Amino acid sequence: MRRRPGISGLQHGTAARVHYKNLGDHVQQVKLEHMRSQLEIFRKSLEEFALKHRDGVRQDPEFRAKFHAMCANVGVDPLASNKGVWAQLLGFGDFYYELGVQIVEACLATRAYNGGLMDLPALRRYVQRRRGSLADPISEDDILRAIGKLKALGSGFAVERIGKQALVRSVPGELNTDKNKLLELGQATGYISEQETRHKAGWTERRFDENIQALLREGLAMVDDSPGGGRLFWFPCLSSQLAAPNQPAGS
Repeated sequence: MRRRPGISGLQHGTAARVHYKNLGDHVQQVKLEHMRSQLEIFRKSLEEFALKHRDGVRQDPEFRAKFHAMCANVGVDPLASNKGVWAQLLGFGDFYYELGVQIVEACLATRAYNGGLMDLPALRRYVQRRRGSLADPISEDDILRAIGKLKALGSGFAVERIGKQALVRSVPGELNTDKNKLLELGQATGYISEQETRHKAGWTERRFDENIQALLREGLAMVDDSPGGGRLFWFPCLSSQLAAPNQPAGS
């Protein structure tokens, strides 16, 4: 018959478990401190990199996007505050604040044309033109980052994905699945017809009518009753010419 461990053996086992737990906690703490030390070294190196390549970061949109990616990898957000080293080194706070204001102005100026839904490349071109030829160039990545900061203000700005196309929404509300489907079917031409859309989507007449009427009320669609051509529904937000009407820079 196997003997059960005595009180001494139980105490020894408990002490061993406590010892190993303390040892494990110590190892974890050492690893954590090492990671923090390495992260701090990397952050300082990142600041030195930013100082050395300041002009490149400010003037080259592609380089700036890669720099943001480097920062994200170590948990640094150069846009978190107008104060601090990043604002001093790169002026990021002022840059994206100014860009955010310009995005709002562009969306308000074109809302009558597109109903508050603007193609991302068209928005970038519009803002770049308004900034003037002497201003630092901007990329779609810059536009998206500035919009991200606008969202934090509860401004109603958001990016909608319709198929492969990115559209900037500047009005409250959101697109549902059916509205997205209508816009997606109109991407190739900028318009849809009821018969063709119902055939492709497999919708009933009522389902099509409810959703196209909602888009018409919201200003996201327009009716074209061309003689002999049947009724077409155009989406201004899918047309660069309508989404970003010609306007001289600085006007």
